[in-house]
Amino acid sequence: MIRKIAIIGKKPEDLVEISRKYLLALSREEMEVIQAYFSRLGRNPTDIELEMIAQTWSEHCIHKVFRGIIEYEEDGRKEVIDNLLKSTLFRETEELKKPYCLSVFKDNAGVVEFDREYAVAFKVETHNHPSALEPYGGAETGIGGVIRDILGVGLGAKPILNTDVFCFGPLDYPYDKLPASVLHPRRIYKGVVSGVRDYGNRMGIPTANGAILFDEGYLANPLVYCGTLGLIPRDKIEKEVKPGDLVLVVGGRTGRDGIHGATFSSLNLKKGISASVVQIGAPITEKKVLDVLLVARDQNLFRSITDCGAGGLSSAVGELGSETGVDVHLEKVPLKYAGLAPWEIWVSEAQERMVLAVPPENREGIYRNRNSAPVLSKKRSRKLENLFFI
Repeated sequence: MIRKIAIIGKKPEDLVEISRKYLLALSREEMEVIQAYFSRLGRNPTDIELEMIAQTWSEHCIHKVFRGIIEYEEDGRKEVIDNLLKSTLFRETEELKKPYCLSVFKDNAGVVEFDREYAVAFKVETHNHPSALEPYGGAETGIGGVIRDILGVGLGAKPILNTDVFCFGPLDYPYDKLPASVLHPRRIYKGVVSGVRDYGNRMGIPTANGAILFDEGYLANPLVYCGTLGLIPRDKIEKEVKPGDLVLVVGGRTGRDGIHGATFSSLNLKKGISASVVQIGAPITEKKVLDVLLVARDQNLFRSITDCGAGGLSSAVGELGSETGVDVHLEKVPLKYAGLAPWEIWVSEAQERMVLAVPPENREGIYRNRNSAPVLSKKRSRKLENLFFI
């Protein structure tokens, strides 16, 4: 059932309470912009619309701090920086125009030249808040996410090694001095290291290097950087979506785990946030996804691919359909259990899911691969059961 969320005519303090109640992580000003928009439409937003806007506008997804206007002062000299990312990293990369940079700032990972046949894809991302709340699960889904980013760059790169950087509070920090609701650094340390190690090992991807730092500054908010490197054929770097392509979702089933992951990661950690916002990893499922998709890639069965990360299907399908538009049938999405509302299916960050744009004429071919056609290993572990169109 789809619900309307009453925001028209609400006072600013009421809008702030709505954002807090639904864990939207939207400021008063942002809620007022949404209110003004729907006032012009003459109706209140549905729950699915409001939740989708919230995850899209989250700090995790859009990097509002780095994209905003920053007033900087040093030695009496004032400077206004409009969009820190574009004025530094983006600008320098564009000005340098290095020929070995084959794909930058436009896909799930950066791609640089390796040799005449292959390129190297590399991605690093943080999973700080989830790891602080649930160390093992937060860290394993952190590394699982960047592995999917590598699989989702171009038409798919093969992950070959992982890396990490961890920053924790002191392992001997006194328990009686811990802030309320903060896990002890030793527990976070053990869970995070085990989570990254186990997920990679179960997929057959080694952790090749890393670093670790201890300081009291990381007591309440550890830093958990997860990175993956992959190899991609140079003729598989570009992707496209054409009108009429089918949307294909591959991998794990959808559940309530990970709902509000993007918005929760944009808030300060505080007491009362449920661990259900942290995704649940399933590395064996992701290994199946990896094996099947690399075969489908080499058979040219899909035109584009991206991963289901923050925002789930709303983000992944939205990205693929941004130029063409897309019709979505959420009732076709296989679920872990019954009872999910449409908005929950749409923004769930349940793990190990990829979204593909498939030419209609390749529909039967990619289904045959799902059922272990001769091109695939006959081992049951390489079958992919949860493959569906929306």
